[in-house]
Amino acid sequence: MSLAALPQPSPNPRKISRTDAAFWRVTGAFFFGGFATFALLYSVQPLMPEFAREFAVSPALASLSLSASTLVLAVAMMGAGAVADVFGRKRVMAASLAATALATMLAALAPDWPTLLALRALAGLALAGLPAVAMAYLGDEMDAQAIGLAMGLYIAGSTLGGMAGRLVVAALSDHFGWRIAIAAVGAVGFVGAALIAAALPPSHKISPRRPDFGDLAASLIGQFSDPGLRLLFAEGFLLLGSFVCAYNYIGFRLMAAPFSLSQTTIGFVFVLYLVGAVSSMVMGDLAGRYGRRRVMWIAIAIEAAGVAVTMPDDIVAVVAGVALITWGFFGAHSIASSWVGLRAHGSRAQASALYLFFYYVGSSLAGSAGGLFFAWAGWPGVALLLAAMTGAALVIALRLSKVPPPRHLIKA
Repeated sequence: MSLAALPQPSPNPRKISRTDAAFWRVTGAFFFGGFATFALLYSVQPLMPEFAREFAVSPALASLSLSASTLVLAVAMMGAGAVADVFGRKRVMAASLAATALATMLAALAPDWPTLLALRALAGLALAGLPAVAMAYLGDEMDAQAIGLAMGLYIAGSTLGGMAGRLVVAALSDHFGWRIAIAAVGAVGFVGAALIAAALPPSHKISPRRPDFGDLAASLIGQFSDPGLRLLFAEGFLLLGSFVCAYNYIGFRLMAAPFSLSQTTIGFVFVLYLVGAVSSMVMGDLAGRYGRRRVMWIAIAIEAAGVAVTMPDDIVAVVAGVALITWGFFGAHSIASSWVGLRAHGSRAQASALYLFFYYVGSSLAGSAGGLFFAWAGWPGVALLLAAMTGAALVIALRLSKVPPPRHLIKA
């Protein structure tokens, strides 16, 4: 494929504002793209107890069905921007979803545990083409006043996709088995790929070009020179790590005594993702209005409070605590991800890739480490790990509030 055949940027591109008609077309496409992405990625989470039973593995090993995807995804995203530079961002995002959907369909046919893990790792590799490229696209195409809401809407779609994927899979698994459930999510991925290809306009600010890997490595290393970005990368690790750890093992807790809930009933816990959809928009918009440094620590404090609320063996307290964890996580992530795009002047794709690298590594490591804490002390052990991670995230957020913005920003 020649580079000349790909869409070229406008000679004098203007960034999209919140009042432009294109704003809602672009954010609508990303809303569904995020929906399909996270349905594909997280649909196995409610199935972990089922995997543990069918394949005779421990909760920690069962968590690898998700961690294998997120760890490979984290590494692969480091090169996703370079691939998008060659083939174009829109093409890469659509192809990424289609390939992930295919790997998911094949996972539904997996005859044994190693094959299932290998296909989940392949799904993580394929999926890398969407999240980092999406963040870079929004960072380049949206103006400073629009990016907070745009990122919030993208994350809201991701939230709903994560919720719907988990809820539908839990219900289908109870009635038809986990294989049919996973295959259904794969079909959603194909629909998402078709909609991205049809609805998303090509980037107007970036022209396809062959990557220079020396420049790419230098750009990645250069991101660590900004103290604010270093803190945001650490924040991403802690935020998703704590959130995924909580959701990985809440199902094991609710399936055991004194709750003894069914798979379908536990699946309804993921309806709490609706709280996250609202939080990502509300907190993202508040951060855009009042400043990220004034709002982000509040979101993390809410998540930390939610961990404490889950401790009693009372279903109302557990659900309320998970709701607070969900609100705090999605609010903080919405703020942090848009903050990365604003601070990374001139190298947004690399900064976004690094943020998401640490974000998904946190998911993989903490998501599986939580299984060791669960085996050691049950839910109180998991809560101890969550308290340590959210406490560290709160300290970092307070430190971020004192880091001055880079020269190209008046307010970050």
